[in-house]
Amino acid sequence: MKLTDTTRRRFLSSIGAVGGFAAASLVMPYYARGSSSRPIFTSGVQSGDVDATSGMIWTRVDRPSRLFVEYSTSDKFANAVRLAPIDVTPEADLAGKLLLRDLPPDHDIFYRFAAADLQDVNSVSERIHGQFRTAPSNRRTIRFAWSGDTAGQGWGIDDEGMRTYQTIAYHRPDFMIHSGDTIYADNPMPDEIRLRDGGLWKNRIVIEEKRDIAQTLDQFRGQWKYNLLDEHVKDLNAVCPVFYQWDDHEILNNWSPSTDLRDNDRYKEKSVLTLATRASRAFHEMTPIRYIAAEPGRIYRKVSYGPLLDIFFVDLRSYRGPNDHGLDQVLTAKSRILGEGQVAWLKRELVRSTATWKVIACDMPVGLVIWDDYGKRRGSESFSNGDNGAPLGRELEFADLLRFIRDAAISNIVWLTADVHYTAAHYYDPAKAKFREFLPFWEFVSGPLHSGTYGAQELDMTFGPEVRFIKAAPGGADTNLPPSAGLQFFGLVEIDGQTEQMTVRLMDRNDTELWRTVIDPQHVS
Repeated sequence: MKLTDTTRRRFLSSIGAVGGFAAASLVMPYYARGSSSRPIFTSGVQSGDVDATSGMIWTRVDRPSRLFVEYSTSDKFANAVRLAPIDVTPEADLAGKLLLRDLPPDHDIFYRFAAADLQDVNSVSERIHGQFRTAPSNRRTIRFAWSGDTAGQGWGIDDEGMRTYQTIAYHRPDFMIHSGDTIYADNPMPDEIRLRDGGLWKNRIVIEEKRDIAQTLDQFRGQWKYNLLDEHVKDLNAVCPVFYQWDDHEILNNWSPSTDLRDNDRYKEKSVLTLATRASRAFHEMTPIRYIAAEPGRIYRKVSYGPLLDIFFVDLRSYRGPNDHGLDQVLTAKSRILGEGQVAWLKRELVRSTATWKVIACDMPVGLVIWDDYGKRRGSESFSNGDNGAPLGRELEFADLLRFIRDAAISNIVWLTADVHYTAAHYYDPAKAKFREFLPFWEFVSGPLHSGTYGAQELDMTFGPEVRFIKAAPGGADTNLPPSAGLQFFGLVEIDGQTEQMTVRLMDRNDTELWRTVIDPQHVS
């Protein structure tokens, strides 16, 4: 099924009809109107990290403003709760977000913003609306999507826009997981790209911050502002919470805290940690990710989504050793990828989880061999090192985690990931592995949302992965087909409220179901 512009208009109209926000409500007054030059919302609204009783909301304006916020369980805003206003300034690039608390479980929450110019309080914007549904406290059916990789390899907003977002919105998921490469800070955006078949890709929108690699804070912020110019992205954000994590392109390709840029002529800023600090600040400013007071800037976290689901977001970037760590036989700080503190957190939270399903949202696949230097097949970017043998190097950390999960009898763990720009289903079987001290598990890969599509990667048999399904670009890892080739992918997960079965579907941007499986929950007494 292809979602045409007509379908999109019908879909957005239906949102208002079933209790969402009608388009006309976007232009109604909120407080007294001021002068004709009023604040403008530049990037729509977003929500994220929603659980049963709370959720983050976000927006951005074009000038220093005071944001007025109210929310209700009614799209008519009956008995609305009005929050204390917050001021947004250039300090946070005119973006503002706040946590809505004490919400009723399993309810639609309608929220709206208005902005008053800090230099003229009588100059008040049109108001802007969004909605989300809180997580259930009982066993109702849950549906969510995941994918990754937005606006990479120079493929930007063309005449069709980032249409995979529109297709996801059509399914009305409870939320979406963006599995990393949320921006491409290291990929300049040209006006056009000559295609291999002789055709021409034209980026209809290019902003100045996208014409070069990101090094300054404003350039990193600009990467986000670019994505939020796409109407499909904004339409999805207005009705569907997005839970974000990052991977490498939020800073630069294959980065680790030990990346050495001294001989990289593209970068005037030679400190990767300085770049990471700026990128992290922009990431937290421009997304509805929650603040974690104990560790500001932290990305790994758990979101509890009712009795059927806990989601564990991991960060494979911030705490890793160098990609040329070698193949140590004993786990060291140099060979870690999750880091000692994050592993301890993950083990602790997995044990504490009482949810039926534990989804680990991981920014890179486990069993695929992803080289830091593809040409020389050197350096392990993810867990697997390509030797198909007993665990060595980074594999040791993952083997320890798998062994812990087995020994603690933690059932129903599923891994979701992106990164490699194709879609696949992998089943990890200890009977086929070199390391066998673990429970079988599934890993599902999907993406890109709107980036180049690549060929399949090789598997490492240390943990016994078997490909149950794959759809990728023909050719190798450097194929880079444009979004117009149609190979843009996302996944849908549905957990049945009665049977507790998990159904996983792998989809393309035309809403074609490519493959599905149904997984029965295991109940450990």
